[in-house]
Amino acid sequence: MGAILSCSKNNSSIVEAKGSSPAFPEADDIEFDEIVCNEQDLPEQGMKSFPLGEGRVLVVRHKGKVTAVGNKCTHYGAPLAKGVLGEDGTVRCPWHGACFNTTTGDIEDFPGLDSLPCYSVTLEPSEEGQEAIEGHRQVRVKARLSQLVNNKREKNLARRDENNNTTIVVVGGGGAGSSCVEGLRQEGFTGRVVLVCGEQHLPYDRPKLSKNLSATAGSIALRTPEYYQCGDIEVVLSNPVLSLNSDDSKVLLNDGQSLSYDKLFIATGGSPRTLSCPGAELEGVLVLRSPDDAAAVLERARGQHVVVVGSSFIGMEAASHLAMLGVCASISVVGSGSVAYERSLGAAVGGRLQQLVQEQGVAFYMRDGVAEIQGNQQVEQVVLRSGTVLAAGLVLCGVGVVPATQFLEGSSLQLDDKGYVLVDQYLQTSVPNVYCGGDIASFPLRFGGTIQQDRVSIGHWQVAQYHGRTASRNLLASEDDRLAVNSVPFFWTVLMGKCLRYSGYGGNFDDVIISGDLAGLSFIAYYLRGENVVALASLGQDPAAANFAELLRAGKTITKAEVEEDGQVALKR
Repeated sequence: MGAILSCSKNNSSIVEAKGSSPAFPEADDIEFDEIVCNEQDLPEQGMKSFPLGEGRVLVVRHKGKVTAVGNKCTHYGAPLAKGVLGEDGTVRCPWHGACFNTTTGDIEDFPGLDSLPCYSVTLEPSEEGQEAIEGHRQVRVKARLSQLVNNKREKNLARRDENNNTTIVVVGGGGAGSSCVEGLRQEGFTGRVVLVCGEQHLPYDRPKLSKNLSATAGSIALRTPEYYQCGDIEVVLSNPVLSLNSDDSKVLLNDGQSLSYDKLFIATGGSPRTLSCPGAELEGVLVLRSPDDAAAVLERARGQHVVVVGSSFIGMEAASHLAMLGVCASISVVGSGSVAYERSLGAAVGGRLQQLVQEQGVAFYMRDGVAEIQGNQQVEQVVLRSGTVLAAGLVLCGVGVVPATQFLEGSSLQLDDKGYVLVDQYLQTSVPNVYCGGDIASFPLRFGGTIQQDRVSIGHWQVAQYHGRTASRNLLASEDDRLAVNSVPFFWTVLMGKCLRYSGYGGNFDDVIISGDLAGLSFIAYYLRGENVVALASLGQDPAAANFAELLRAGKTITKAEVEEDGQVALKR
């Protein structure tokens, strides 16, 4: 059934992971042992990056303790010294919100895969013969060259023990599913682990697709085949699940085979919505969800008039990328709102982002929709509801997704009226031993130790990876030791090389206060519900989004009065 077979060369129950970090010859892996700074160089509850050997380390001073870890986020390499140090000593990445424990280096919130290297720290007297007086000591750090070069630490993976007959099946190879199988092995599970993927590719970094249509499955793969092999993780490709029989604890695969499980995690993600208008079946009407979709879009877009239907994240990112490439005859975006991103970011921010894309020659047709797509077998033009006719050799549909849960219809799992799977704060479904996470889960939104919303469905990569890692813990834990979901949503979008970051949950916001220079693309937008800020978007104002996320994680927020008094409060709290 297309499984990647597990590695059998190493009989140890724990193996060193072989993933994305480059190999380093042991003979060349020298150790650096140097004084990098003095304690007084570090503010209490502060952090700085210092050179060491052929790299840099992040030195942290928190509650009288000094530690040192890798200085770059393991996700996309952001400088952590420009991030936020939380009240508990966690450092949060300024770009995309990943969190790392500065004592162990462990990744604790996402996006990302790997932890930071953690270095040995010794505090010494500032001068020989003197006593080591707290606050006036020298900070000595030891690190190996491989740690400084790679700047990431892949956790060891447990191996399959043939005496452990427990089988955990994970359905879905996206952010949640891939994070879950890794977490199971990293937590020491030695039973059978099976990852069932509907696509032909190993798990990949999906958010990159709409930002870079040239991305291939290999270039954005999360892990190498060897990683899964050496963790004895069976990966089933191109074989989606057709149905679930929770009474018999079995899933039926597309090729007719069934898999029995003791515990199950479902994370099948979303399926792109398609257009229902006449002509939607014509060749050249495409969606963007996979690397194969991206390749098809880019190939067909060259020299063509392109119509993008949808003015939210996927549609806008794809239109932006195509405009920057300069390969299309024209690009038009059709949206139902008055401006792009209106529902998620509000009219002012959405309007400015729309203008940014318009400045690159992209035309917008707002408060409109597609009435008909015309052509002889292949798309030739698009007729809008307003009567406007647009030439088109490619129509790209970016009108959202629906939960990929059709295979659960008729099962014992409880779904809502939109097809999302209802789960509790531990991600358990209505059926014992069956968990669910990621885009298809309707879950209680909880952060800062408090439930913020009874039920939400959030299609963000960070949330998916967090769900997967949380589920891996809960699948193995006793009922009393399970972890409740406790994470602040964080996402980002990139248009014309400009990155907007967003943290919190602004659903049903009733007011927006914008501080800074919106026209100049250097601003903070505060989204309010009543008198409290519930979400924040920033562009050119790092680390505002990360700082706000850290406030929410600590059970705090920013009030409307504080914003009105000082629009830069998100950078100061």
